[in-house]
Amino acid sequence: MKPLAITLGDAAGIGPEIILKAFREAPDVLRGCFVAGDAAVLRRAAVWVDRVELGLIQAPEEALALASGSVPVLQVASLEGEAPVGRISAAAGRLAGRCVRWAAQAALRGEIAGLVTAPLHKEALSAAGAPYDAFAGHTELLQAEAAAFLGRPIGDLPVRMMLANEELRTVLVSIHVSLREAIEAVTLDNVLRTLHITHAALRPLLGRTPRMAVAGLNPHAGEGGLFGREEIEIIVPAVARAREAGLDADGPHAPDTVFMRARRGEFDVVVAMYHDQGLIPVKYLGVEKGVNVTLGLPLVRTSPDHGTAFDIAGTGQADASSLIEAVRMARRLVVEPGAGGRVG
Repeated sequence: MKPLAITLGDAAGIGPEIILKAFREAPDVLRGCFVAGDAAVLRRAAVWVDRVELGLIQAPEEALALASGSVPVLQVASLEGEAPVGRISAAAGRLAGRCVRWAAQAALRGEIAGLVTAPLHKEALSAAGAPYDAFAGHTELLQAEAAAFLGRPIGDLPVRMMLANEELRTVLVSIHVSLREAIEAVTLDNVLRTLHITHAALRPLLGRTPRMAVAGLNPHAGEGGLFGREEIEIIVPAVARAREAGLDADGPHAPDTVFMRARRGEFDVVVAMYHDQGLIPVKYLGVEKGVNVTLGLPLVRTSPDHGTAFDIAGTGQADASSLIEAVRMARRLVVEPGAGGRVG
């Protein structure tokens, strides 16, 4: 058994607080996990969280033997500069990025089972400067680290974002790009690749072939070409090729109803064409139970389904439920042979 790393997230947001709360509220779930971060930042957050005690460790495997009740912390980076609570800070962005890079590299080397990432702030990451300003968020940063480790171009390691809770799963064709770029990203190759990545990730978890619904790009899935031809010229051919390869793919379906159908159990997952199309339905059901999973990486990575919540940072009001669910999901992905991010 190898430990799971929980990265610190943005020091100015709720990440440090929900990490401490998760260890306090779900010790059985968090057993064998450790924080890859900065002990000083966690001590600051401990002011807002009762009954927590930090236990400094020197190596990941020490987390497995640490006494229950302590939060194992491995000092992998330090805050360099000011990171006022609830404000965008280059120092906090840099620290968050360094923690993620450390954990990704440790996972790629096989030193840890995987990583669960507390929320970082994209503007803070960009403000941190090179190399972090080249990445829109966790997903892109992890993709770059994995590609470099494997000695492959980033384009040869396609990744996808899946958001999941107990009622609904959705996987995105494109992630953090403008809406105009997202529409341009709806190509036959991208849709087909998303279906293959989704199939490979979910089949081991479900123990059977996943039933994948494909959402249309346009209202009413184009209404036979009246509202756009992407469905006819791109999505239908992609679905046909996926079915020829033995995948259970169906669609394109009207985007305004397909998520309801999946929630009722007609499908196991919805492949959405762009970020907000797929994430709004999942987040509407409650961010406290949602989990973000990166598919296509040669490592396991999950994350809470929410951001840094600067508006409540430092108040003690943050809810650790989504982080706890992210740890549960990471454990499932680790123990399932061939599951998790290892689909690339």
